[in-house]
Formats: sequence, C-alpha cells, structure tokens
Amino acid sequence: IVASAGGLDAFKKFFISMPADSGMAFVLIPHLDPTHESLMVELLGKLTSMPVVEVQQDLPIQVNRVYIIPPNKFLAISHGTLQLSPPSMHLGWQTSIDFFLQSLASEHGERAIGIVLSGTGSHGALGIRQIKLAGGLTMAQKPDTAECDQMPKNAIATGLIDSVLPPEQMSS
Repeated sequence: IVASAGGLDAFKKFFISMPADSGMAFVLIPHLDPTHESLMVELLGKLTSMPVVEVQQDLPIQVNRVYIIPPNKFLAISHGTLQLSPPSMHLGWQTSIDFFLQSLASEHGERAIGIVLSGTGSHGALGIRQIKLAGGLTMAQKPDTAECDQMPKNAIATGLIDSVLPPEQMSS
C-alpha cells in the first residue's frame, strides 16, 4: 500500500476497517521525509490489533502483520523476506514507492495486490503497471476521498486499476 501527502489519514481509514485476521501481510510505503524519524508505527499501531513494525533487514514476512518502510530506504521483497537498501543514485527518477511495487510484482505475480492512496505526483503509476502485467490486483483510492488526489488519479489514468474505492471500503 503506497501513499504520499495525506497518506496517514488514508492508512488510518484503511486499517480501521481491515479485519486483524485477513490472512494477508500489509507493507506500507509512505513517501517519508528522509531526515526525520517516522511515528507511523506508533500511530497505526493504535488502530489495529495486528502487530505494526518498522522493517528491518531480512525480516521474514508473516500474515496478519503490518510492515512500514523506514525513512531514507528502499524496500524490496525477495524469497519471503523484506530487504532494505539505501536509495540508489542511478534510480534517481524512481521513488521507493515504485521500486517496492515492481519488486512485489516480480516476487508474487498474480498474488500481488497494489494499492495507491492519497499523494501528489505520479508515484505508484509505474509500479501499478508492473503488478497488472504480472497478473496481480490493483486498487486506487477514490480521488474525491483523498486529501491529495494526484497519485490516485495518475494510477487510475493508467487504465490498469481494478477497483476505485474509499480506503475504508477496500477490505470488503
């Protein structure tokens, strides 16, 4: 699940309605300020009974958990573990958002689910294409429910979004 500006509110709405025993693992890639510590683990941990943790290197993925990327890192999924790396200069045009979505598509193919929530710019649109090409499911926040609607609108504009919903309705 990816977001930028306005993402915290969208994440909150998503997790308030998500059952704690969905059988899925949730990886959150908010576009974070690289120079500040994130409080997202604490804030979201109050809204769900699922464990909410900041990703550490080689962390095995478990169902019914929420994983959050730390600031100033890129995140990939490989062989069932989460792999952190520093932002790469040769990927300067690519954000941690698209980098992770592409990794998810490569690792999980048709079992991948990519969700684009509130944010500015076109972050997520490239990764959504990769998930759809791999046969996965794609969702975007209904733009009029987003604090910043550019990311969902750009994801929808790809023509590859399966569902457009408010975050609180995505669990159904």
